[in-house]
Amino acid sequence: MALTDPSKRVEAMPPYMFAELERRVADKRAAGIDVISLGIGDPDRPTFPYIVEAMQAAVADPANQNYPTNRGRQEFRDALARFYGERFGVEIDPETEVIPAIGAKECIYNLCFAFLDPGGLALSSDPGYPVYTGGPVLAGAEYELLPLLPERDFTPDLEALPQDARARARLMFLNYPNNPTGAVAPEGFFEQVVEFAREHEILVVHDNAYSETTYDGYVAPSFLATPGAKEVGVEVFSLSKGFNMTGWRCAAIAGNADAIRSYWQLKTNVDSGLFEAVQMAGASALAGPRSERDEMNRVYARRRDLVVEALAEIGVEVEPPKGTIYVWAPVPVGHTSTSFAELVLEQAAVIVSPGSMYGPSGEGFFRISLTTPDDRISEAVERMREHLS
Repeated sequence: MALTDPSKRVEAMPPYMFAELERRVADKRAAGIDVISLGIGDPDRPTFPYIVEAMQAAVADPANQNYPTNRGRQEFRDALARFYGERFGVEIDPETEVIPAIGAKECIYNLCFAFLDPGGLALSSDPGYPVYTGGPVLAGAEYELLPLLPERDFTPDLEALPQDARARARLMFLNYPNNPTGAVAPEGFFEQVVEFAREHEILVVHDNAYSETTYDGYVAPSFLATPGAKEVGVEVFSLSKGFNMTGWRCAAIAGNADAIRSYWQLKTNVDSGLFEAVQMAGASALAGPRSERDEMNRVYARRRDLVVEALAEIGVEVEPPKGTIYVWAPVPVGHTSTSFAELVLEQAAVIVSPGSMYGPSGEGFFRISLTTPDDRISEAVERMREHLS
């Protein structure tokens, strides 16, 4: 073994898919090609001004410049609890039922180490955020995929799970509004999840990254608003997408107090907590006006409609999503997810994400992100019309 050979767990991990997309864009641009990337979901608009102003004040305050506590600033926990009460009708105890996280990705990853032993099992949405499968592997555990199929409105068939998987599972990763499909949780689905988790003693982890990004009058609920949900689950709430704060790495985990205590116990040995100035800015974000988020949703809805119309003109019919910053579309007949993405790149110099990057059940689809300025989205869809019609 060479000095710098990675561990077997690192070797078992595929390249992170968004890093691969970034590499491909860089290669094309280095060759002088004007590539428009519709692949990565990073908001193009700046963080709302009132949040930036709160951060500027918080950074200048010496009280925020020492080591933070992993339990989190009282102001942040109180703000999250108030937000959940007002926005979702969910009562959260700020002392025992919420902790800040350094982004949802960190939180989901650490939950794998907090609850999965080697040989343990997580139930992971497919297609889904890569950490739902990568986290268990790095923790020395395994995962069982939960296929999200269009005929089931992109919700898993829990009753189809093998008995062995039901018995071994410790965690279940869900995410609605859903990345990458844009699906929303149908009526009664969360109630089914609570019943299933209680019966099989599985901790539900609901990744609530997109509740604030919805359209056409749809208002996304919190999983924790479901009767019995706090008995069997936690929710990861991220400020990244809804508040244009992706780079800030500001999130929280809320819900079952015992589960949060275990997460905290692990976290105290892994990192030193979220920078308190970011927590104070996050508290301001949560307490701020809804108008900024509403305006962003109008922008995304306009872009969504532009993309859906353009796809229809090249023969790809899509139901406009009610949530998230993505359009999930079937590839044209005769293509795989990868071959269609390659065609769009080579013919139109536009990057879209092949659905297979998100899991086996993503094959046959591709994802378009709406987080590109209006003029570039317009140009991208015009190129697709010209070269693919």
